[in-house]
Amino acid sequence: MVDIGKDIERPLGQALRPQRVASRGISTGAVAATLAVLAVIGVSGAIALREKPFRKPQEVAVSTPKVAPAPAATPAPAPAAEAATAAPKVETPKAGGPQIIHVQTEEGDGPPKAAIVIRDPSAIGQNLKIAHIPDKALIEASDTGPLPARAADGRRPFDVYARPWSGSRGARVAIVIGGLAVSQTGTQAAIAKLPAEVTLAFAPQGNSIGRWMQAARQSGHEIVLQIPLEPFDYPNINPGRNTLTVAASPDENLKSLHWALSRTTNYTGVMNYMGARFSADAAAMAPFIA
Repeated sequence: MVDIGKDIERPLGQALRPQRVASRGISTGAVAATLAVLAVIGVSGAIALREKPFRKPQEVAVSTPKVAPAPAATPAPAPAAEAATAAPKVETPKAGGPQIIHVQTEEGDGPPKAAIVIRDPSAIGQNLKIAHIPDKALIEASDTGPLPARAADGRRPFDVYARPWSGSRGARVAIVIGGLAVSQTGTQAAIAKLPAEVTLAFAPQGNSIGRWMQAARQSGHEIVLQIPLEPFDYPNINPGRNTLTVAASPDENLKSLHWALSRTTNYTGVMNYMGARFSADAAAMAPFIA
């Protein structure tokens, strides 16, 4: 039975629509999920049915025997007599220090006719702790005092007292500070403040040269001794006593030279103290540079 009261209240033209019943069909997502599950099950079954899945075939190692080559024939050693005549006789040097190696140049048991002197560089030079102590083998006694001399084994004062090479390459500049031992304060300042690579030169007229030599050597300095030579305008400009002059005889100049050389020890060489006039005279210089 239709409710007439409600139809009267409803606006014109709007009739009741029949209610739709919701359908219960299968959605697309459910179908896709079902297909995915079936695909996984199928792949798993195929793998399970295979024999040893995902395994590489086993490799079989085949070894080929190698034939070792026949050893080369070793020549028979030469007789001892032939080997002795082929090589010269050499005396084996001892380790450490300067060595003299005698080489037998001819057959026979006589003394060698040739000698080669080989020096070990590590054995030359002085330790700083004893650098101030003179090497007695390098000293020759004289009336004026100790003079430098070559040792019996061939060593020179230059070899022993020289400062060892630093090993640096390239251009190098030698710096020599001269006139030391004349001023006590100046000499002390030079030894204490200058680097050990600077060479110090001592004037023979100075005081306490032996003490300054020891201090300089213990500080690592290389030292040289200055020889007083006649300058221009001598004696108004005077290097000091026992100066070598142009007017003096060679014997007199030699005595003056010995006096200067005996003032101290442990120096590597000598250099001039003034001397422009003397060094310009060839006759005066000839006895000392021959």
